[in-house]
Amino acid sequence: MDLHCEAILDEYRANLPRFREVMEEVRASLQSTFDEAGLLLAGLESRVKTEGSLAGKLELKGHKYSTLADITDIIGLRIITFYIDDVDKVASAVERLFTVDWENSVDKRKIHEIDSFGYLSLHYICSRPDFPYRFEIQMRTVLQHAWANMNHDTGYKSGVEVPKRYLRNLSRLAGMLELVDEQFSLIRSEITDYRRKVQALVASGNLDEVPLDGDTFRSFLGLRPFDQLNRRIASVNQAEIQEVSLLNFLPVFKALGCKTLGDIVKIIKEYSEGAYQIACYQIGLTDLDILSSSIAPQDLCIACILKNGSGRQGLKLMFDALNGESESNETMASFLMEQAMDLPFMNQ
Repeated sequence: MDLHCEAILDEYRANLPRFREVMEEVRASLQSTFDEAGLLLAGLESRVKTEGSLAGKLELKGHKYSTLADITDIIGLRIITFYIDDVDKVASAVERLFTVDWENSVDKRKIHEIDSFGYLSLHYICSRPDFPYRFEIQMRTVLQHAWANMNHDTGYKSGVEVPKRYLRNLSRLAGMLELVDEQFSLIRSEITDYRRKVQALVASGNLDEVPLDGDTFRSFLGLRPFDQLNRRIASVNQAEIQEVSLLNFLPVFKALGCKTLGDIVKIIKEYSEGAYQIACYQIGLTDLDILSSSIAPQDLCIACILKNGSGRQGLKLMFDALNGESESNETMASFLMEQAMDLPFMNQ
């Protein structure tokens, strides 16, 4: 290695602690920004180029660099996203945090060779006003990252000639993975659109048109459909209502035959009186002054099960779904069966 390259290596050694410090600062700044934006990453990697790696680079291309500042990847970071469209969100954040050297940055996603999938990273060369050296930030999806690593492991880019039949298979796999990458983003976009439409339908009150699933039930709960019955039940003992999640009632309502949110509304209308009578029996002679918000949907389901003849087994299955399977569920089901048969709504 000539004296010029040795001088660049000396400059590297002298600044190595600062390189490591800046790498951690840049990484922390990126992570904080992504956390605040609620952007979930598959990975955030960082490294400072080792002396051996830099020496090898200088032996090959040392004549290209006047000083260490001409080498733009002494500090390198790689941001790995789950979805293609998140790469652009990440890039936008990087542009706000740092100065991007557009002339030396590369968008490899514009490459259209058939074997280019694993190399479709977006590469930004960045700088900060308080630091005289530039650094590189690569952005790619998790599938692109995995493919690049697997490709490297096969020796495809190692300089060893690979038989054409293997190259063809690698290219076919690359095309499949690129399609998968695109479809993941498309599916996420379609699910997001579906959720927006569901929220609009729920807000409009057209509940008979809204199929019952996890997303629609969550939106439905936002309308607080059980509050009126809960308040009526709480008034028996002048009790307070303690809010709990009601999402675990979804499989129970499905087991009762509900296919739309409108079906749940029908249960509320048809069985509220029965649910109130059951609640009065449960708490009327107690001094309970705090009730769970689950009391209304639970007693609605109990009233529906009893009135429709599903009996002890139906009640047990409901308790199993809500509380997990246990022998006590059978006991509770039997107790309710015996007591509820005398309630007025059962004889109407």
